[in-house]
Amino acid sequence: MPAQAPRANRNAVLLGGLVLVVALVGGILFFTTGEDDGPGSTGSNEAGIAHVHGLGVDPKDGALYVGTHVGLFRVSENGAASLVAGRVQDFMGFTVVGPGHFLASGHPGAGQGGPGSLGLIESTDGGQTWQSLSLAGEADFHSLEARHGLVYGLNSLTGEFMVSQDGQTWDTRSQIPMADFAVSPDDPEVVLATTEQGLMRSDDGGRIFEPVAASPVLLLVTWADATIVGVEPDGTVHASADDGQSWQQRGSLDAAPQALAATDAGEVFAAVEGAILASSDGGRSFTVRYTD
Repeated sequence: MPAQAPRANRNAVLLGGLVLVVALVGGILFFTTGEDDGPGSTGSNEAGIAHVHGLGVDPKDGALYVGTHVGLFRVSENGAASLVAGRVQDFMGFTVVGPGHFLASGHPGAGQGGPGSLGLIESTDGGQTWQSLSLAGEADFHSLEARHGLVYGLNSLTGEFMVSQDGQTWDTRSQIPMADFAVSPDDPEVVLATTEQGLMRSDDGGRIFEPVAASPVLLLVTWADATIVGVEPDGTVHASADDGQSWQQRGSLDAAPQALAATDAGEVFAAVEGAILASSDGGRSFTVRYTD
Protein backbone atom coordinates (compact mmCIF):
# COMPACT_ATOMS: atom_id res chain seq x y z
CA MET A 1 0.00 0.00 0.00
CA PRO A 2 1.24 3.52 -0.68
CA ALA A 3 2.54 5.38 2.35
CA GLN A 4 0.88 8.75 2.64
CA ALA A 5 0.61 10.55 5.94
CA PRO A 6 -1.74 13.43 6.63
CA ARG A 7 -0.26 16.88 6.35
CA ALA A 8 0.73 18.30 9.70
CA ASN A 9 0.58 21.91 10.81
CA ARG A 10 4.16 22.85 11.57
CA ASN A 11 2.85 25.36 14.14
CA ALA A 12 1.07 22.62 16.09
CA VAL A 13 2.13 22.03 19.68
CA LEU A 14 4.29 18.92 19.92
CA LEU A 15 3.81 16.54 22.81
CA GLY A 16 6.42 17.46 25.39
CA GLY A 17 8.26 19.46 22.73
CA LEU A 18 9.60 16.24 21.27
CA VAL A 19 8.93 14.14 18.21
CA LEU A 20 10.61 10.74 18.20
CA VAL A 21 11.00 8.60 15.11
CA VAL A 22 12.38 5.16 15.83
CA ALA A 23 13.53 2.45 13.46
CA LEU A 24 14.97 -0.92 14.38
CA VAL A 25 17.05 -2.14 11.46
CA GLY A 26 19.31 -5.16 11.61
CA GLY A 27 19.26 -5.08 15.40
CA ILE A 28 20.45 -1.47 15.52
CA LEU A 29 18.25 1.27 16.92
CA PHE A 30 18.10 4.47 14.89
CA PHE A 31 16.13 7.48 15.94
CA THR A 32 15.67 11.13 15.10
CA THR A 33 14.39 13.54 17.69
CA GLY A 34 13.01 17.00 17.44
CA GLU A 35 14.34 17.90 20.85
CA ASP A 36 15.75 21.40 20.85
CA ASP A 37 19.34 21.58 22.09
CA GLY A 38 18.83 25.28 22.70
CA PRO A 39 20.93 28.29 21.76
CA GLY A 40 24.63 27.91 22.30
CA SER A 41 24.57 24.12 22.21
CA THR A 42 27.16 22.29 20.14
CA GLY A 43 27.12 18.91 21.84
CA SER A 44 30.90 19.02 22.30
CA ASN A 45 33.50 21.05 24.10
CA GLU A 46 36.13 20.43 21.44
CA ALA A 47 36.14 21.56 17.82
CA GLY A 48 36.92 18.54 15.67
CA ILE A 49 35.36 16.27 13.08
CA ALA A 50 32.86 14.22 15.06
CA HIS A 51 29.17 13.43 14.73
CA VAL A 52 29.08 14.08 10.98
CA HIS A 53 25.68 15.01 9.56
CA GLY A 54 26.45 16.04 5.99
CA LEU A 55 29.05 15.79 3.23
CA GLY A 56 29.39 17.76 0.01
CA VAL A 57 31.90 18.57 -2.71
CA ASP A 58 32.23 22.19 -3.82
CA PRO A 59 32.41 22.28 -7.65
CA LYS A 60 34.37 25.51 -7.36
CA ASP A 61 37.56 23.68 -6.39
CA GLY A 62 36.60 20.06 -5.70
CA ALA A 63 37.08 20.49 -1.96
CA LEU A 64 35.21 18.18 0.42
CA TYR A 65 33.12 19.90 3.08
CA VAL A 66 31.93 18.14 6.22
CA GLY A 67 29.01 19.37 8.31
CA THR A 68 29.40 18.27 11.92
CA HIS A 69 28.02 18.78 15.42
CA VAL A 70 30.75 21.35 16.08
CA GLY A 71 31.13 23.20 12.78
CA LEU A 72 31.76 23.01 9.05
CA PHE A 73 35.13 21.57 8.04
CA ARG A 74 37.05 21.66 4.77
CA VAL A 75 39.06 18.49 4.14
CA SER A 76 41.86 18.56 1.58
CA GLU A 77 42.96 15.60 -0.55
CA ASN A 78 45.89 14.99 1.80
CA GLY A 79 43.51 14.63 4.75
CA ALA A 80 44.12 18.00 6.42
CA ALA A 81 40.95 19.37 8.02
CA SER A 82 40.25 23.00 8.87
CA LEU A 83 37.26 24.56 10.62
CA VAL A 84 35.70 27.01 8.16
CA ALA A 85 35.79 30.60 9.45
CA GLY A 86 36.54 29.28 12.94
CA ARG A 87 32.77 28.99 13.42
CA VAL A 88 31.71 26.49 16.09
CA GLN A 89 28.10 25.63 15.31
CA ASP A 90 25.95 22.51 15.04
CA PHE A 91 25.33 21.66 11.38
CA MET A 92 22.59 19.00 11.45
CA GLY A 93 21.90 19.19 7.72
CA PHE A 94 24.30 20.35 4.99
CA THR A 95 24.27 20.36 1.19
CA VAL A 96 26.18 22.03 -1.64
CA VAL A 97 24.04 23.97 -4.12
CA GLY A 98 26.79 25.22 -6.43
CA PRO A 99 30.24 26.85 -6.39
CA GLY A 100 30.71 28.34 -2.93
CA HIS A 101 26.96 28.08 -2.36
CA PHE A 102 25.80 25.98 0.60
CA LEU A 103 22.56 25.34 2.49
CA ALA A 104 22.39 24.02 6.03
CA SER A 105 20.34 23.65 9.19
CA GLY A 106 21.07 22.92 12.83
CA HIS A 107 21.62 24.83 16.04
CA PRO A 108 23.55 28.00 16.95
CA GLY A 109 26.89 27.86 18.68
CA ALA A 110 27.76 29.34 22.05
CA GLY A 111 27.02 33.06 22.25
CA GLN A 112 25.35 33.23 18.83
CA GLY A 113 21.83 33.70 20.20
CA GLY A 114 18.61 33.19 18.29
CA PRO A 115 16.22 30.25 18.40
CA GLY A 116 17.46 26.77 19.20
CA SER A 117 16.72 25.54 15.68
CA LEU A 118 18.14 27.54 12.77
CA GLY A 119 15.65 26.46 10.11
CA LEU A 120 17.22 26.91 6.66
CA ILE A 121 20.42 28.95 6.45
CA GLU A 122 22.50 29.87 3.39
CA SER A 123 26.10 30.72 2.58
CA THR A 124 27.24 32.12 -0.77
CA ASP A 125 30.90 32.53 0.19
CA GLY A 126 32.00 28.98 0.91
CA GLY A 127 30.76 28.89 4.49
CA GLN A 128 32.50 32.05 5.66
CA THR A 129 29.21 33.73 6.53
CA TRP A 130 25.63 32.51 6.87
CA GLN A 131 22.21 34.13 6.51
CA SER A 132 18.84 32.90 7.73
CA LEU A 133 16.39 32.08 4.93
CA SER A 134 13.33 30.61 6.64
CA LEU A 135 11.74 28.53 9.42
CA ALA A 136 14.05 29.71 12.22
CA GLY A 137 12.74 28.11 15.39
CA GLU A 138 10.39 25.89 13.36
CA ALA A 139 12.59 23.43 11.49
CA ASP A 140 15.68 21.35 12.07
CA PHE A 141 16.49 19.73 8.74
CA HIS A 142 18.52 16.57 9.30
CA SER A 143 18.66 15.90 5.56
CA LEU A 144 18.78 18.54 2.83
CA GLU A 145 19.12 18.46 -0.94
CA ALA A 146 19.08 21.20 -3.58
CA ARG A 147 18.17 20.12 -7.11
CA HIS A 148 16.13 21.32 -10.09
CA GLY A 149 15.89 24.79 -8.56
CA LEU A 150 14.14 23.30 -5.51
CA VAL A 151 15.14 22.66 -1.91
CA TYR A 152 14.07 19.36 -0.35
CA GLY A 153 14.27 18.84 3.41
CA LEU A 154 13.43 16.36 6.17
CA ASN A 155 12.33 18.33 9.23
CA SER A 156 13.25 16.30 12.31
CA LEU A 157 11.03 18.41 14.57
CA THR A 158 7.88 17.17 12.84
CA GLY A 159 8.95 14.29 10.59
CA GLU A 160 7.73 16.27 7.58
CA PHE A 161 9.22 15.92 4.12
CA MET A 162 9.13 19.47 2.76
CA VAL A 163 9.90 21.18 -0.56
CA SER A 164 10.54 24.84 -1.36
CA GLN A 165 10.92 26.72 -4.64
CA ASP A 166 12.68 29.71 -3.12
CA GLY A 167 13.98 28.64 0.30
CA GLN A 168 11.37 30.90 1.89
CA THR A 169 7.97 29.26 1.56
CA TRP A 170 7.50 25.53 2.01
CA ASP A 171 5.10 22.82 0.91
CA THR A 172 4.70 19.87 3.27
CA ARG A 173 4.51 16.85 0.98
CA SER A 174 4.27 13.92 3.43
CA GLN A 175 5.15 12.70 6.89
CA ILE A 176 6.65 9.21 6.97
CA PRO A 177 9.43 7.92 9.26
CA MET A 178 12.34 8.14 6.81
CA ALA A 179 16.01 8.25 7.77
CA ASP A 180 17.33 9.76 4.53
CA PHE A 181 16.25 10.63 1.00
CA ALA A 182 17.68 11.26 -2.46
CA VAL A 183 16.24 13.11 -5.45
CA SER A 184 16.67 11.95 -9.04
CA PRO A 185 19.10 14.14 -11.01
CA ASP A 186 16.80 13.80 -14.04
CA ASP A 187 13.31 14.22 -12.57
CA PRO A 188 12.34 16.52 -9.68
CA GLU A 189 9.30 14.33 -8.95
CA VAL A 190 11.25 11.13 -8.25
CA VAL A 191 12.40 10.77 -4.65
CA LEU A 192 13.82 7.74 -2.84
CA ALA A 193 13.49 7.42 0.93
CA THR A 194 15.10 4.98 3.36
CA THR A 195 12.74 3.58 5.99
CA GLU A 196 12.62 0.67 8.44
CA GLN A 197 10.36 -1.15 5.95
CA GLY A 198 12.96 -0.76 3.22
CA LEU A 199 13.48 1.60 0.33
CA MET A 200 10.46 3.69 -0.73
CA ARG A 201 9.94 5.59 -3.97
CA SER A 202 7.80 8.60 -4.82
CA ASP A 203 6.93 9.66 -8.36
CA ASP A 204 5.01 12.78 -7.33
CA GLY A 205 7.63 14.83 -5.54
CA GLY A 206 7.37 13.13 -2.17
CA ARG A 207 3.60 13.18 -1.64
CA ILE A 208 3.06 9.42 -1.86
CA PHE A 209 5.75 6.77 -1.33
CA GLU A 210 5.54 3.12 -2.35
CA PRO A 211 7.92 0.24 -1.49
CA VAL A 212 10.69 -0.67 -3.92
CA ALA A 213 10.62 -4.43 -4.34
CA ALA A 214 13.76 -6.50 -3.76
CA SER A 215 15.80 -3.57 -2.48
CA PRO A 216 18.26 -3.79 0.43
CA VAL A 217 17.34 -2.14 3.72
CA LEU A 218 19.41 1.03 3.48
CA LEU A 219 20.12 3.68 6.08
CA LEU A 220 21.65 6.32 3.77
CA VAL A 221 21.22 6.94 0.05
CA THR A 222 22.69 9.36 -2.49
CA TRP A 223 21.93 9.79 -6.20
CA ALA A 224 24.63 11.12 -8.50
CA ASP A 225 24.31 11.03 -12.28
CA ALA A 226 22.72 7.71 -13.29
CA THR A 227 23.95 5.74 -10.29
CA ILE A 228 22.33 5.49 -6.87
CA VAL A 229 24.56 4.52 -3.96
CA GLY A 230 23.14 3.30 -0.67
CA VAL A 231 24.61 2.01 2.59
CA GLU A 232 23.12 -0.46 5.03
CA PRO A 233 23.29 0.20 8.81
CA ASP A 234 26.30 -2.15 9.04
CA GLY A 235 28.22 -0.28 6.32
CA THR A 236 27.55 -2.60 3.37
CA VAL A 237 27.50 -0.55 0.15
CA HIS A 238 25.05 -1.15 -2.70
CA ALA A 239 24.51 0.56 -6.06
CA SER A 240 21.75 0.75 -8.64
CA ALA A 241 21.94 1.91 -12.25
CA ASP A 242 18.22 1.55 -13.04
CA ASP A 243 16.55 4.06 -10.73
CA GLY A 244 16.61 1.68 -7.77
CA GLN A 245 14.79 -1.24 -9.39
CA SER A 246 17.76 -3.61 -8.97
CA TRP A 247 20.81 -3.44 -6.73
CA GLN A 248 24.35 -4.81 -6.72
CA GLN A 249 26.45 -5.17 -3.59
CA ARG A 250 29.75 -3.35 -3.93
CA GLY A 251 32.10 -2.76 -1.00
CA SER A 252 31.86 -2.06 2.71
CA LEU A 253 32.70 0.77 5.08
CA ASP A 254 33.40 -1.78 7.83
CA ALA A 255 31.56 0.54 10.22
CA ALA A 256 28.18 2.17 10.72
CA PRO A 257 27.69 5.12 8.35
CA GLN A 258 27.01 8.67 9.55
CA ALA A 259 26.80 10.53 6.23
CA LEU A 260 27.10 9.78 2.52
CA ALA A 261 27.73 11.73 -0.69
CA ALA A 262 28.64 10.96 -4.29
CA THR A 263 29.72 12.88 -7.38
CA ASP A 264 29.00 12.50 -11.08
CA ALA A 265 32.60 11.33 -11.53
CA GLY A 266 31.95 8.15 -9.53
CA GLU A 267 33.50 9.37 -6.29
CA VAL A 268 31.78 8.29 -3.09
CA PHE A 269 32.44 9.81 0.32
CA ALA A 270 31.25 8.33 3.59
CA ALA A 271 31.62 9.36 7.21
CA VAL A 272 32.04 6.78 9.95
CA GLU A 273 33.01 7.20 13.57
CA GLY A 274 36.38 8.97 13.61
CA ALA A 275 37.02 8.95 9.86
CA ILE A 276 36.00 10.14 6.40
CA LEU A 277 36.34 7.48 3.70
CA ALA A 278 36.68 8.03 -0.05
CA SER A 279 36.07 5.78 -3.05
CA SER A 280 37.08 6.47 -6.65
CA ASP A 281 35.37 3.37 -8.07
CA GLY A 282 31.75 3.90 -7.14
CA GLY A 283 31.91 2.37 -3.68
CA ARG A 284 33.71 -0.88 -4.47
CA SER A 285 36.75 0.04 -2.37
CA PHE A 286 37.53 2.82 0.09
CA THR A 287 40.57 4.63 1.42
CA VAL A 288 40.81 6.87 4.46
CA ARG A 289 40.61 10.55 3.48
CA TYR A 290 40.62 11.82 7.07
CA THR A 291 41.04 10.27 10.50
CA ASP A 292 41.08 11.90 13.92
